[in-house]
Amino acid sequence: MAPGAHTVAVVGAGKIGELMLSGLLRAGWPADKLIATTRRQARAEELAQRYGVRMLDNLSAVAEAEVLAIAVKPQDAGALLDDIGAKVPADKLVISLCAGLPTSFFGRRLPEGTPVVRVMTNTPALVDEAMTAISAGPHATAAHLALAEEMFKPLGATLRVPESQQDAVTALSGSGPAYFYLLVEAMIDAGILLGLPRQVAHELIVQTAIGSAVMLRDSGEHPVKLREAVTSPAGTTISAIRELENHGVRAALLAALEAARDRARELAQQSG
Repeated sequence: MAPGAHTVAVVGAGKIGELMLSGLLRAGWPADKLIATTRRQARAEELAQRYGVRMLDNLSAVAEAEVLAIAVKPQDAGALLDDIGAKVPADKLVISLCAGLPTSFFGRRLPEGTPVVRVMTNTPALVDEAMTAISAGPHATAAHLALAEEMFKPLGATLRVPESQQDAVTALSGSGPAYFYLLVEAMIDAGILLGLPRQVAHELIVQTAIGSAVMLRDSGEHPVKLREAVTSPAGTTISAIRELENHGVRAALLAALEAARDRARELAQQSG
């Protein structure tokens, strides 16, 4: 699909919606083929000035766009669909970026047969390194999935998953960048505790994180093997790992991701 082959409206251009807009523009999408909506006039002016996209009201966006990307907060999706749902043609592709909301949520509020594709991306889309998981709703065809995939490929990697796995995806990769940032923050603090200047600790850890991520991606090795390669008998690394295990870091991560998954499910229940 050539960039700009379809007019796309991002309905609710907050943080995630803006990520999508900026990614499509970087991929060569013409600004006049992109539409955005937002509640606040000041935000509309900001996006129009920054990206040159058209800012319309929700109903006008529905009328003009060939693809609707719904990027509002999950708790706001019901009210939005009450306003626009009946106006969406049944053959128009709807892409949901609303965390926790199943495609059935949209199916109940859109004309029968409307194709819905559920998408979970993450903030590294800002640097074209996102991980985006894509799932088909009941009426979405292979062509709809391929179109959604082509729209998100410029933002990074894409992966098709069954919709039943999307709450787990939300917990793992959707929220995942925050876990890495927290770990990096803690390691920088550790460097300061050990006597390093903050900037030195920051540079050491950020580059170490980048190098480790590239090795994970490009080597094809299991993370256990890569960790073992750094872990010498009776050395410094195994001493550190022992302390991490003694403090339950692995168990804490498992519990944290379960909590994130459960929260995604709660959002769906609260939204009806």
